[in-house]
Amino acid sequence: MSEIPQPTVRTVERTEERFLPSEVFESRSRAQPPRNGSGFIREPARDIPVYHHCDVLVVGGGPSGSAAAYAAAKAGAEVVLLERYNHLGGLSTGGLVIWIDRMTDWNGEQVIRGFADEILDRLPGDAKAGPAKNDWGSRDPQLAGYWGARTSAFHGIVSWAPTIDPERLKVATQELLLEARVRIVLHAWAALPIVEDGRVTAVLFEGKGGRQALRAKIVVDATGDGDVFARAGAEFENDIDEGDVHHSLNTAFMLGGVDMDRWIDFRTIEREPFAEFMRLGRERLGFFQAPYVSWRKDIALFLGPRQSGLSGVDIDDMNEVEIRSHRFMAGHCEFFRKHAPGFENAYMLESASQLGVRHTRRLKGVSRIHRSQWSDGIVLPTEIGVSPSVSPKFPVISVPYEALVPVRLDGLLACGRHVSCDANSHGFMREIPQCWLTGQAAGAAAAVAASSGVQPRTVNVRAVQALLRKQGVLIRDAAGT
Repeated sequence: MSEIPQPTVRTVERTEERFLPSEVFESRSRAQPPRNGSGFIREPARDIPVYHHCDVLVVGGGPSGSAAAYAAAKAGAEVVLLERYNHLGGLSTGGLVIWIDRMTDWNGEQVIRGFADEILDRLPGDAKAGPAKNDWGSRDPQLAGYWGARTSAFHGIVSWAPTIDPERLKVATQELLLEARVRIVLHAWAALPIVEDGRVTAVLFEGKGGRQALRAKIVVDATGDGDVFARAGAEFENDIDEGDVHHSLNTAFMLGGVDMDRWIDFRTIEREPFAEFMRLGRERLGFFQAPYVSWRKDIALFLGPRQSGLSGVDIDDMNEVEIRSHRFMAGHCEFFRKHAPGFENAYMLESASQLGVRHTRRLKGVSRIHRSQWSDGIVLPTEIGVSPSVSPKFPVISVPYEALVPVRLDGLLACGRHVSCDANSHGFMREIPQCWLTGQAAGAAAAVAASSGVQPRTVNVRAVQALLRKQGVLIRDAAGT
């Protein structure tokens, strides 16, 4: 196995706007030789068979797409969910991002509800780990210290941010959608949207049976990277905050056969030996990452090392990240077995089946979530959900419906990590609970638009809000209640 040159390392400190301290690594090296492609091949025109007609087509079965399909189907729409992998849940399952970030405000009130409750309530007790509801919002130092080491307390406040069993979540999501009568189409890669008179009317997809088409009244882009709206010609942004971890890539992995309680004691109590361990890891491996807890005490989760300077929509960069990440998994397993308390019997359990992309494109919407909004605490009249803020300094964030609607393109809504927001706000709007939030809103709006025969930009937002409330989502009125 060839060596990866030493990277440039940037430490990201915790601030009022960035509550996740971390290290971001950058290296311009490549594991493969450069490509030599040139020129073009003309694709002959052909007739594409229509696979199915539906009211709402959701492209992407990750957190936001699953929530969108569920919401639309529960509202009475005929829904098709198109997914390229063999499972649902996206990064929360196949991507091993099994730490479900905060769903509570700084007083312990759960603000991200609806689909979040529907899906998490389906997991048995041994498939999720997190603080009891009575402890949400606690500022008790001992309790916050315990859960802080287990990714469920921030700024000294206990939150609802569980870790979950990804296989159980796959099954739970699948069964929830089948019960709602969603047609699930797996192993299908969306290739090209069909745009007629400025409106998306169908999506071509590739599968083992060749290229086929899905026609829909409303399409929901839940790809995470804006693949559908970008190829349909919608405007988008791709600027990033270089000082943040939220633009970096990696493939997550898990090590089994560990004792995470011993590891946490080492990390939190034996401060000097732990600091020396981290120094040695950086020296030996270059790219280096400490583990997170999982839903089990004998499994360690690695959501890094986080790699900067690479793109989640460039195939060469994506391949580079995969090659590096599998090397990192082997290297970390060997190093931790030799040097980390609790890892003496560790083994490589699983690497994620999909790349951990945090940011590529963000929709240019009719409106957007922006940094200047954080402090005002205003309840927007078109609120379709409420997001926790990044710090007790800020109130909760009102998410507007218009952040899901393209500036010009019709027939389409966007949800998930590519909703309309600025680069700073993207840091929390990309998280799994927020993807559930915007996905459920997009699905509900798509169903209302399809049944009313109108475009998403002219849909009755009050009807969407009423539907979301019926599905358990927290929607406040203009008075903030």
